Amino acid sequence: MKRTLMLIFSTLTLLSFAHAEAAKGDAIVLPTLEGKQLHITGTENGLKIDEYKGKIVFLEFWGTHCPPCRVSIPHYIDLMKKYKGKLAMLAIEVQDTPKEQLKTYAAQKGINYDVVAYRDAGYFVEYIARRAGWKGSIPFLMILDAEGNVVTMQVGLIPQDALERVLNDLLSKKITPKTAPAPATQTAPAKK
Repeated sequence: MKRTLMLIFSTLTLLSFAHAEAAKGDAIVLPTLEGKQLHITGTENGLKIDEYKGKIVFLEFWGTHCPPCRVSIPHYIDLMKKYKGKLAMLAIEVQDTPKEQLKTYAAQKGINYDVVAYRDAGYFVEYIARRAGWKGSIPFLMILDAEGNVVTMQVGLIPQDALERVLNDLLSKKITPKTAPAPATQTAPAKK
């Protein structure tokens, strides 16, 4: 029995790793809570998200039980309204909140951006963790320019005015992947 379980675990681990590696050239399809399909392909310097073409992208890994994550929701809602057509937001919930609960939570908070449940994105989360060196602390935000290049990564709550400065710098082309600040380091893993 123990041997069978180890074989199953090893097989699932290898399949997960192979699927994440495929993201470098093949599209991963993530379903949002609203039923939209997002097609994401890993690139040398970031991600290509077909549905967000030409937009600056905030990709956040967050949780419904994470206090700083909850604080950032109104900031993202405001930024999505203010930068409509220029900004896309994708929030991947990583604390494995059941999908129906997550839908209710998003509706109650008035979330106006794309949210994906962990169970629909586990392989993508693993892929990002490996590529970005992310240890699991949340919130974890990656900002991509309009071409899909990662310009910065940050663990922890980022004030709305700081996010807005980055957005304005990207829109005015003051920040490029070559001039972007170095990614933040992490000190402790997230607690679920």
